[in-house]
Amino acid sequence: MIPLRIEDSTPEERRQWLIKAFPCISDCEQCGLCKMYHNQDVELVYEDYIKGIRTFEEISKDYRRI
Repeated sequence: MIPLRIEDSTPEERRQWLIKAFPCISDCEQCGLCKMYHNQDVELVYEDYIKGIRTFEEISKDYRRI
Protein backbone atom coordinates (compact mmCIF):
# COMPACT_ATOMS: atom_id res chain seq x y z
CA MET A 1 0.00 0.00 0.00
CA ILE A 2 1.22 3.47 -0.85
CA PRO A 3 1.23 5.85 2.14
CA LEU A 4 -0.99 8.89 2.03
CA ARG A 5 0.77 12.14 1.29
CA ILE A 6 0.78 14.57 4.20
CA GLU A 7 -0.30 17.41 1.92
CA ASP A 8 -3.34 15.48 0.69
CA SER A 9 -4.65 13.92 3.90
CA THR A 10 -5.79 14.65 7.43
CA PRO A 11 -4.18 13.25 10.57
CA GLU A 12 -7.15 10.92 11.07
CA GLU A 13 -6.89 9.62 7.48
CA ARG A 14 -3.20 8.90 8.01
CA ARG A 15 -3.90 7.15 11.31
CA GLN A 16 -6.58 4.99 9.70
CA TRP A 17 -4.26 4.15 6.80
CA LEU A 18 -1.59 2.96 9.25
CA ILE A 19 -4.09 0.77 11.10
CA LYS A 20 -5.16 -0.81 7.80
CA ALA A 21 -1.64 -1.16 6.41
CA PHE A 22 -0.11 -2.65 9.58
CA PRO A 23 -2.78 -4.74 11.32
CA CYS A 24 -1.76 -6.70 14.38
CA ILE A 25 -2.53 -10.35 13.70
CA SER A 26 -1.43 -11.42 17.21
CA ASP A 27 1.11 -13.87 15.83
CA CYS A 28 4.47 -12.14 16.19
CA GLU A 29 6.43 -15.15 15.01
CA GLN A 30 4.54 -15.07 11.71
CA CYS A 31 4.19 -11.33 11.16
CA GLY A 32 7.38 -9.68 12.41
CA LEU A 33 5.97 -6.15 12.75
CA CYS A 34 6.62 -6.08 16.49
CA LYS A 35 10.23 -7.10 15.98
CA MET A 36 10.75 -4.60 13.17
CA TYR A 37 9.40 -1.75 15.32
CA HIS A 38 11.02 -2.95 18.57
CA ASN A 39 7.71 -3.89 20.22
CA GLN A 40 6.27 -0.42 19.72
CA ASP A 41 2.78 0.22 18.46
CA VAL A 42 2.79 1.36 14.83
CA GLU A 43 0.78 4.45 15.75
CA LEU A 44 3.51 5.48 18.20
CA VAL A 45 6.29 4.75 15.73
CA TYR A 46 4.61 6.88 13.06
CA GLU A 47 3.22 9.56 15.36
CA ASP A 48 5.15 12.29 13.51
CA TYR A 49 3.68 11.05 10.22
CA ILE A 50 0.17 11.15 11.66
CA LYS A 51 0.78 14.70 12.90
CA GLY A 52 2.22 15.74 9.53
CA ILE A 53 5.70 16.50 10.88
CA ARG A 54 7.72 13.86 8.97
CA THR A 55 6.91 11.68 6.00
CA PHE A 56 6.25 7.97 6.26
CA GLU A 57 9.43 7.32 4.29
CA GLU A 58 11.61 9.42 6.62
CA ILE A 59 10.46 7.50 9.68
CA SER A 60 10.78 4.16 7.91
CA LYS A 61 14.42 4.93 7.07
CA ASP A 62 15.15 5.35 10.78
CA TYR A 63 14.01 1.78 11.45
CA ARG A 64 15.88 0.32 8.49
CA ARG A 65 19.17 1.58 9.93
CA ILE A 66 18.73 -0.11 13.32
